[in-house]
Amino acid sequence: MDKYKVTHRLLKQSIKSLVNRQLTSNNPIYRSISALPLGNGGRNPQLYRSFGSLATKVERNPSFSSLNSDDVSYFKGVLGEKNVVQDEDRLETANIDWMHKYKGSSKLLLLPRNTEEVSKILEYCNSRRLAVVPQGGNTGLVGGSVPVFDEVIINAGSMNKIIAFDKVSGILVCEAGCILENLISYLDNQGFIMPLDLGAKGSCQIGGNVSTNAGGLRFVRYGSLHGNVLGLEAVLANGDVLDMLGTLRKDNTGYDLKHLFIGSEGSLGIVTKVSILTPPKLSSVNIAFLACEDYLSCQKLLSEAKRKLGEILSAFEFLDSHAMDLVLNHLEGVRNPLPSAVHNFYVLIETTGSDESYDKEKLEAFLLHSMESGLISDGVLAQDINQASSFWRIREGVPEALMRAGPVYKYDLSIPVEKMYSLVEEMRLRLGQSANVVGYGHLGDGNLHLNISAPRYDDTILAQIEPYVYEWTSKHRGSISAEHGLGLMKANEIFYSKSHETVQLMASIKKLLDPNGILNPYKVLPHSLCSYS
Repeated sequence: MDKYKVTHRLLKQSIKSLVNRQLTSNNPIYRSISALPLGNGGRNPQLYRSFGSLATKVERNPSFSSLNSDDVSYFKGVLGEKNVVQDEDRLETANIDWMHKYKGSSKLLLLPRNTEEVSKILEYCNSRRLAVVPQGGNTGLVGGSVPVFDEVIINAGSMNKIIAFDKVSGILVCEAGCILENLISYLDNQGFIMPLDLGAKGSCQIGGNVSTNAGGLRFVRYGSLHGNVLGLEAVLANGDVLDMLGTLRKDNTGYDLKHLFIGSEGSLGIVTKVSILTPPKLSSVNIAFLACEDYLSCQKLLSEAKRKLGEILSAFEFLDSHAMDLVLNHLEGVRNPLPSAVHNFYVLIETTGSDESYDKEKLEAFLLHSMESGLISDGVLAQDINQASSFWRIREGVPEALMRAGPVYKYDLSIPVEKMYSLVEEMRLRLGQSANVVGYGHLGDGNLHLNISAPRYDDTILAQIEPYVYEWTSKHRGSISAEHGLGLMKANEIFYSKSHETVQLMASIKKLLDPNGILNPYKVLPHSLCSYS
């Protein structure tokens, strides 16, 4: 067998054997969650505490080695000196997330240039039990892309080549370090678009997008990356390269293993290449910015948009008046498109089609009917690309405005649309004047971004938020992570959305693919299931 390849057959057999194994108390992986000890049995641990969650008190896994000079010498031999970073300023940036909530203490940043170098890094780290954290653009919101302790950082940014693009099929093959905005620009010149668009597109990398199963602004039209990613290449913890870089729309030969790596946040392997299906760029794009007086009107407007706009509806976003106020007060150059009155809710609708006159006529008829029926109280249709960009700037600028306003607790939740805003209202009652509760998000697919802006990070405020937010979401059969992942922040909260049996099986798959637990430790899975063997 090639040193850098592992066959699908062997991995499939291993997973099948694992799943079929009898779930008994004699199997330590499947022990009851309640029987598993938190911590390491009373030793004096190194503890980590972040501002992100009440549950993110973590101890360093004592089975992990610490970096030494021999390790650094090995990496320099593989990567060259300039790609082995020990500079304190660069490490300071790589050790902290963009919200300044999560901070690690890594002493080493590695910049591999290709899959083979990633393979050699992981093979060595696995043999030494050196924990690693994969990192892309570091735009995550749950502490998934930065070290918790002294893990070696592996940044994919130098792996940024577009390998191939087929104009007939629209299939793009690229390396994991490609910045999303660069891919968008490349495809635009080819007459295509990415099925994924995010506010962080100028920094985030496609490998990180795939590893977190990022959702974004076009989800309502094009769906998730589970549907758009046709294949990928990933490096396992032991350095084996799993080649699943297919470009076929249909391939029904056995288990579709790529889905294990989409959304697993680098905990099962490091994604190094991606093939993705991209839609053709359509010539007719229209954007409307609308005002609604209550949340029920927003819901009804969504239902009507799905019926009346149908195949041309490509985005349906909403924000409340609190979010609008933040954007207007904290972002330079942003103006309210509907300045004549203050409204409780704002909705951005985008349509994309191939017939400009037909699409615009269809949208205008929808807006006129919605105005006459009282669903919208005001609205404006973008007349040119600059006005369209200014509308999107409002919606995409909310996270930046929140950061400029000060400390913020962020929650990314999937909730049935009819219940979604009730959580925002309940949090306002719980917190009173102590914090500014903001609601916005992807109404078209039931994804609420609940943000709580506070004067400072305060455990008293946090105790009012958690676990109430998770309990409320679970009670209404929602998900505690819609598109941001679990990371460190929500690893211990996974049971609010997944059954014990499901999580136990996840832990078993993790144990199979990463028996030493070196890949992005302390993330995704509850710490009670992460053994120190």
